[in-house]
Formats: sequence, C-alpha cells, structure tokens
Amino acid sequence: MAEQREGEVALKEDPAGMSSDAGLIFIGRIRSPWQTRGECPKNMVAARATGRQATLAIDPPYRPGLRGLAGVSHIVVLSWLGEGARNLIIQKPRHAAEAKGVFALRSPVRPNPIGLHVVGLVYLDEAAGLLTLDAIDALDGTPVVDIKPYFASTESFPEAMPPRHRDAP
Repeated sequence: MAEQREGEVALKEDPAGMSSDAGLIFIGRIRSPWQTRGECPKNMVAARATGRQATLAIDPPYRPGLRGLAGVSHIVVLSWLGEGARNLIIQKPRHAAEAKGVFALRSPVRPNPIGLHVVGLVYLDEAAGLLTLDAIDALDGTPVVDIKPYFASTESFPEAMPPRHRDAP
C-alpha cells in the first residue's frame, strides 16, 4: 500500500478485507503497453498522446455479447483497478492544494476500484473476442468488468466542467 499523505484519511476497515455483496465477475483482460503504475498514463488524454493502442481480450463465454457492437465508434470500458489501496476515503493528490473526498476524484484508490474509460473502438474481431482500442489508461492485465457502447447524443454534456473552472472569468 502507498504511504498516506498529510491530510488523507483512511477508513477504519479496509474494503479489500470485507465480504463481498456483489457477484462480480471479470469478462476479459486489458492488453496495454503499460507494465507498471509509474509508466501508465494518468488519464485518457495522456494515454492518447502516447499514440499507443491497446486491446481488450474477452473470454470465450462472453464473446456473443459483442454482437451488434461493430460500427460503434466509442465504447465505455469498466475495469477493476485492483493494484491500488481501497481504504482511503480522503485523499491528497500530488497536484492538489487540498485533500478531497474520494468521490470528488478520479483516482483509482477508492473503496471499489472500478475504472471508467471512454475509448475509441478501432477494430473488432467478434470471433476472437478482441477489441482494438485507440488508447487506454490501465495496466496490462487489468480485468474488464463490462463494456457498453458510448452514445454522445445521450451521454455527452459539453457544458460539464470541474469546479475550478466554474468561477473562472
């Protein structure tokens, strides 16, 4: 586990050691160029800037679920970011002046380390269960929890912005 920074608050009980209340299964794995947390891009903007693609490898029982996905330009990938701590409820990111609650951050350190990645779908091989992605900000071997098509018409909010930009002139 990473060292706790000043201003951070840990939960009394680590969620990693608690009994599960969900029957979560992994449907495949991410194949990415990133082997360590240090080299992994911190977000999708940084991942795309590298110009390096990634692949989702879907396990055989779940490949029929890819039917109808061909032609979709972007997908949402939900992943399990199990490399990070799960017990910090208040965190102080290195780049931030103040500590914040985990639900105000995109950090992988959270009670349920579910990653959300909106990625471009470059190529789909349904039979082999392989999806080529424009990029991803996840380590090689990261488990995939789910895939959903992304529809800008219903999921895009162009006016959305982080709080630091709301009051800017």
